[in-house]
Amino acid sequence: MDTANQIVSVGSFGVLKLPLGFIRVLEWLFAIFAFATCGGYSGQLRVSVDCFNKTDSNLSIGINFAYPFRLHQVYFDAPMCYGKKQERLFLIGDYSSSAEFFVTIAVFAFLYSLLATVVYIFFQNKYRENNRGPLIDFIVTVVFSFLWLVSSSAWAKGLSDVKVATDPDEVQLLVSACKVQGNKCGSIHGPIWSGLNTSVVFGFLNFVLWAGNIWFVFKETGWHKSGQRFASSEKQAGAFNQQPYNQGSFDQSGGQGDLGQQSSYGQVGGYAPSGPTSFANQM
Repeated sequence: MDTANQIVSVGSFGVLKLPLGFIRVLEWLFAIFAFATCGGYSGQLRVSVDCFNKTDSNLSIGINFAYPFRLHQVYFDAPMCYGKKQERLFLIGDYSSSAEFFVTIAVFAFLYSLLATVVYIFFQNKYRENNRGPLIDFIVTVVFSFLWLVSSSAWAKGLSDVKVATDPDEVQLLVSACKVQGNKCGSIHGPIWSGLNTSVVFGFLNFVLWAGNIWFVFKETGWHKSGQRFASSEKQAGAFNQQPYNQGSFDQSGGQGDLGQQSSYGQVGGYAPSGPTSFANQM
């Protein structure tokens, strides 16, 4: 208990209440959901082959497949409907690249979110030292946002292809006995896709989280702080430049006052010509 109390006293857990730390925790959780729902998936479908000769029929053929969805390695045995012979058939397609890429991004995002959260809590001073921590955090966040978008889109396309390749109606077309008249083939049940559909949803939710967190990480960088200082300096310069303009307006009013004095002087000077005029009249 003493060790736990020391850890709590040293760490700054208040950062988890801020958007930066809170979103990091959400990224950590959503990354777990993403790679768990995809990497832990296993599915099964069942088809039936009812031969004209009932003794050769197999009414329940189970086909199991799982992550990473190398379907071309998944095989099953189906009756040929003559002489109790069977043929070994393989599913079509290899969709491991998109699935493994998606899970890899999820695992690395999980590790980085965990590391970033620990740094926020216990190494806040070193994180802000020389502005290196926020800059690295900002760049990594932008990169993971892009990777989440790419991997989620690729996995969504790969999942749609997996659904087509494991459709029981499509699998029946691989069985040669199903192409012979007199034999009947059918699907018992198909795979359950709720887990994989959830993985795609979590993939795009992770993209939204990481993309939204770009702004909060950017606010911690020196770029944002220098921009704020530049904006404040512009406001101060604008306020300073307004003062000479106001002084100019006062000068104009002062000039008008001088002009008024000159006009009154003109009136006084205008009295001088009136003297000769009156003298002429006296003459």
